Amino acid sequence: MVHKEPESEPWFHGFARTGSAVLAHFICFGFTALIAVLSGPGSSLFSWHPFLMSLAFSLFMTEAILLFSPHASPIKKLSHKTKGQIHKVLQGLCMSCAVLGLAAIFYNKSLNGKPHFSSWHGRLGLLTVCVVVAQSLAALPLSFPSLAKGWSLAKLKYYHAVSGLVVYLLGSASLLLGLCSAWFTASVRDFTWFLSALCPALSALIIMNQVSRACMAKKRLQS
Repeated sequence: MVHKEPESEPWFHGFARTGSAVLAHFICFGFTALIAVLSGPGSSLFSWHPFLMSLAFSLFMTEAILLFSPHASPIKKLSHKTKGQIHKVLQGLCMSCAVLGLAAIFYNKSLNGKPHFSSWHGRLGLLTVCVVVAQSLAALPLSFPSLAKGWSLAKLKYYHAVSGLVVYLLGSASLLLGLCSAWFTASVRDFTWFLSALCPALSALIIMNQVSRACMAKKRLQS
C-alpha cells in the first residue's frame, strides 16, 4: 500500500502563523508594560491587583504557551523536555501572581468596606483564579507519572492542553472585563482603550489557533 506524503501548506500560511505568534509576544509584553505604568505597582494596595493579574494572564501564561509554538518559540532549538520544565516555571509564576492579585483586591475591598465579587469582572476573575489553581494541580501527574493511575500520559497531555486553552480564554475574558472598570476607563482615552482591548482579544485568537492545531495533530497521530 502506497502512502501519500501530506501536501505542504502554502508558504503564506506559515508566514501568517509566524507573524501572528511574533505579534503575540509583542502584545503580551506591551500590554503588561502599559498596565504597570498605569497602575504604578506599590503606589497603593489596589495597584498590585491589575499589575499582578496582567503579569499572570497576559505575560506568564501567554509565554508559557508560546514556548511550544512551532513558528515563534523563543527557545525553539531546545528539547521538548526542557520546554516543559520552563513551561512549569512560567505556569507556577502565573498561578502565584493570580492568587496574590486576588488576595490584593480582596484585602483592599475589605479595608474599604466594599462588597466582594459584585461585578462580572470580579466573579469571572474569581472563577478564573480557581480554575488556574485546579488546572495546575491536575497537571501534577504529568510531572509525577505514578499519580496517573489508569490514564495514559498521551491522554493527560491532550486534556491538559485543552483545559489550558479554556483557562487562557477565561483569563483573557477577565482582562477584557477589567478594562471596562472605572479605574481603567478613567486612566486612558478612547483610542488607547480600544487598542488595549484588542490585546487580550488578539492574543486569545492566536493562542486558540496554536493549541487547537496542536490538539488536532495529536488526535490524528493517535487515531
